[in-house]
Amino acid sequence: MVPAFLKPFEAMAQSQISGYKNLVIIQLSGGNDGLNTIVPYGNDIYYQKRNTIAIKKPDIITLDDMQGLNPALSSLKEIYDQGWMSVINSVGYPNPDRSHFRSMDIWQTASDSDQFLTNGWIGRYLDSNCQVNKNPYTAIEVDDTLSLAMKGAKMKGVAVQDPEKLYQTTREPFFKDLVHEHNSADLNEDNLGYLYKTMIDSYSSADYIRNTSKTYNVTGQYPATQLGNQLKTVSKFINSGLQTRVYYVSLSGFDTHIRQQDQQARQLKIYGDAVAAFVKDLKQTGKLDDTMVMTFSEFGRRVEQNASDGTDHGTANNILVYGGKLKKAGIYNNAPDLATLEDGDLKYEIDFRDVYATLLDKWLDMNNSQVLNRNFAGMQFV
Repeated sequence: MVPAFLKPFEAMAQSQISGYKNLVIIQLSGGNDGLNTIVPYGNDIYYQKRNTIAIKKPDIITLDDMQGLNPALSSLKEIYDQGWMSVINSVGYPNPDRSHFRSMDIWQTASDSDQFLTNGWIGRYLDSNCQVNKNPYTAIEVDDTLSLAMKGAKMKGVAVQDPEKLYQTTREPFFKDLVHEHNSADLNEDNLGYLYKTMIDSYSSADYIRNTSKTYNVTGQYPATQLGNQLKTVSKFINSGLQTRVYYVSLSGFDTHIRQQDQQARQLKIYGDAVAAFVKDLKQTGKLDDTMVMTFSEFGRRVEQNASDGTDHGTANNILVYGGKLKKAGIYNNAPDLATLEDGDLKYEIDFRDVYATLLDKWLDMNNSQVLNRNFAGMQFV
C-alpha cells in the first residue's frame, strides 16, 4: 500500500535497521588443537605424527580432498555447505610464546610477542572511535568479568551475563548512593575516579541493556550449555536492537595434554552445536548478513602427539569465521604445511592481526592502524 514514490525511503529505512553490523568473538581457552578440529586427513604426515589420537578417515566430515571437520562438529557441516563459514589456516605471529597467559595477552592486546600492552584491541577500538562509540555497551562481554581485550585506556566494554541480575545489582542502596553522590564532572584520572566512572557507566548501561533486550524473545532452539546460553543472550541483544557493535564470549577446556580425543570432542561438540544454533537463528531473523563471528584460541598444539595420548602447547592455528556476507567462504587458504616445521611446530603464514585488520577496516569501519598501532594489509574474507 506504500505509494511508489515512497518506496526508496522505505528501502532506506529497512537498510538502516538491518545494516547495523555486529562482530561476535568466540574465545576457545586452553589452546585448541586445530589439527584435530579441521583435520588435514589428506596428508599422511598427520597420521604418522599422531598414531593414536588422529581422527580416523571414515569418521571425518570431508570439506575437500585434503581437510575435513572433526566428527564432533557435524552440526557445522550445514553451515559450511550454505557458504556461511570460512576456515583460515596457519594463523599466528612472529616469535610465538607457548604460555597460556602470555599468548592470550598477545592475542587480546594485538601486541608483538616482546611488547607488553595494558589495553586490549577492542578497548582501543572504543577509544579510537569514542565520538561514535560513546557508551560502554558498544562492546559487551557475556560473562561476569571483563577480558583484557575489552579494556581501553579511556573506554571499556561492559560485562553482563544476565541483564536483569546486572540491573538489580546496580540498584542496591550502597551502589545507587555512590553513583548519585558522584557525577562525571567530579571524576579525575586517579584510581578512585576511575572506579566511580566505571560504576556510573555500569549503572546507566544496566538500565539501557535491561529495558532494550526485554523487548525481544529468542525463538531459535539452543543447546542447554553455557556457550549455548551465552550465544542465545547475544541473539537476544542483537535482535532487540541493542546499539552494540562487539560481543565477546568464551569457552574453556581445550588444554588437552592427556587423553585428548574424548576431552576435545566434548568441547568441540559444545562449540559446534552452539554456533550452528546461533547462525541458524540469525539467518531466520534476518540478522546473519549483518553479523560476523570469529573464533580463535591462544595457540594450537604441537604436530606430534605426546606419550599421554595428548598434545602439548604449539604455535600456529586455524581461525573459523562465520557470516552471511563472506566474500570467500569455505577453505580460505592451503592446509597447514606439516613437512616444514619449526622446532616441531607449524610455521604461521597469516599474522592474526591481519584478521583483526580486516574486521576493523571492512566490518567496523575503523582504520586498523589507529587500533593496531601500525597498518596491517588485511585479507579478503570480508
